[in-house]
Amino acid sequence: MPRSATRQDLARMIDDARTVVVFTGAGISTESGIPDFRSPGGVWSRMKPITFQEFVGSEDKRREAWTRNFTGAAGWDRGRPNAGHQAVARLVASGKASAVITQNVDNLHRASGVPADQVIELHGNASYAVCLACGERHELADLKGPFMDHGVIPACRVCGGLVKSAVIAFGQPMPLEAMSRAEEETLACDLFLVLGSSLAVYPAAGFPLMAKRNGARLAIVNREPTDQDRYADLVLHDEIGPAMSEAVPA
Repeated sequence: MPRSATRQDLARMIDDARTVVVFTGAGISTESGIPDFRSPGGVWSRMKPITFQEFVGSEDKRREAWTRNFTGAAGWDRGRPNAGHQAVARLVASGKASAVITQNVDNLHRASGVPADQVIELHGNASYAVCLACGERHELADLKGPFMDHGVIPACRVCGGLVKSAVIAFGQPMPLEAMSRAEEETLACDLFLVLGSSLAVYPAAGFPLMAKRNGARLAIVNREPTDQDRYADLVLHDEIGPAMSEAVPA
């Protein structure tokens, strides 16, 4: 395992890199007040997740899912980009970072100014919905009124198919395009920078090791130790916002 690092070490590693890929997990967004899923007090300790199979197979589960969505029960709609998101956006804007691969569904990387085509969302996005049959995008604002006022469960305006939040649910296949793009970016970088992920959820957590095996340096910034710390070239147990603000100053 690498020695305990400093924010200055992180800044030097970023400066020395040619192409950085940033990989983010819940830890960057908890600093915006958005709860994570798995920790004590997280979302899934307060409510049982609705699986993809349950959503597709049960009208009652679809109604429950949309009720959670439109009442903000999961808390995804509460946050704004914080200093960590802004530092990542600066890294992308400078041309140093080619992409942000995120496990988060809160849309905060896009909201911070990272172009949509440089944000790779492995677990989807909570800010809109899609038709499971034809893929048509639906804006939540268009669906909320009919559901909250009249109990109308969203259906696709194009084909009448089931409409679901664009978040990838338990049991739902991972998005093939996002996974392919993430692999391509991972194999092209020379620094893979993990911010706020426990690196416990696969297949997403396989990308840091893929980068390391391909010869890239691996840096992990997380408040708590991760299972991959022993493989990293730099480990910094710190708050994401302050650490990244110092490493990538405005």
